[in-house]
Amino acid sequence: MDEPLSLFTAAYLRDFATAVFKHFGVCKADAELAADVLVKSDLRGVDSHGVARLHTYFEMLELGRINPKPNIKIVREKTSVASVDGDNGLGLVVAPKANEIAMVKAEQHGSGWVSVCNTNHFGFAGYYPLMALERDLIGWAMTNSTKLVAPLWGAERMLGTNPIAIAFPGYQEPPIVIDMATSAVAYGKIEIALRKNENIPTGWIIDRDGNDTNNPQDMLAGGAQLPLGSQKEMGGHKGYGLASMVDILCCVLSGANWGPFAPPFALRQEIPERQVGKGIGHFFGALQIDGFIDKDEFKKQIDEWIRVFRSTKPAPGTHGPLIPGDPEREAETIRSKEGIPLLKAVVDDLLDISRKTGIPFGAK
Repeated sequence: MDEPLSLFTAAYLRDFATAVFKHFGVCKADAELAADVLVKSDLRGVDSHGVARLHTYFEMLELGRINPKPNIKIVREKTSVASVDGDNGLGLVVAPKANEIAMVKAEQHGSGWVSVCNTNHFGFAGYYPLMALERDLIGWAMTNSTKLVAPLWGAERMLGTNPIAIAFPGYQEPPIVIDMATSAVAYGKIEIALRKNENIPTGWIIDRDGNDTNNPQDMLAGGAQLPLGSQKEMGGHKGYGLASMVDILCCVLSGANWGPFAPPFALRQEIPERQVGKGIGHFFGALQIDGFIDKDEFKKQIDEWIRVFRSTKPAPGTHGPLIPGDPEREAETIRSKEGIPLLKAVVDDLLDISRKTGIPFGAK
């Protein structure tokens, strides 16, 4: 049986999250920025990375594992590239500031590329290219994360779900926004199957011995997720390659912990015995379109691309192809008007934060 839902306005959730971050000494501007990243995720229907994660940030701040007042600085730089040290700050603060550096470099020099180390979980990857769209830039974002995914033909967790996001502005049509993990499936879907006591499709996970399994409990018992494409015959080498690319750009390039050495975001996750760098890593890119082609011409061609693909002959039993970003954009339209639905378990977590901090929560 599904959990009941409660509706909350984006403004209410944003104010609550801001107050929680301020409770730990995060300055007002940074607290508002962090809250905006979380609530934008909920608005766009990416519920796994919205205020459902607030309790984990709360726990990490409460234990002093995240620095509420980081000195975020550029440690190495050339004209269009830079490396940033996040001083173990909230990824929700470090990442937007690093992304800003990439966008400013793009506006000044045509492109900007920024790697980040000594940071933490940065929310949903799509947030950052959405910021680039507001400046008529093409935006990229990537991050590594705690190990959950086995490499192709491996039988243990070595990589994170390592998402990639990129966005292209349209002229009259909505933008194309691609935001995807490099694992076969988001871990949130495995959590849902666990809660419902349901089996999952073959190709999502392996058990602790490296065998395919349909039982989500095997993931908790030492199993691992599979890369995008799952096994070799289904293209798993491609997902493994993409995850490796993210790991290297975000971590080896920046000086962060790569692969199985990425630190945990949640308290229940395993802490690696070895460190090879500082924190986890992010990578951001921004491109100025008119360095390649007239900006309006590009955006009109994006409109045409969208219209051509929307007119594709639909597969049986479907309405035809979606454009990347359609589901999230539609969710944002609905939720901006009707409110953001939260599961009872998420509301309970927020109420727990309220009890422990004295920050009121409950009005909708």
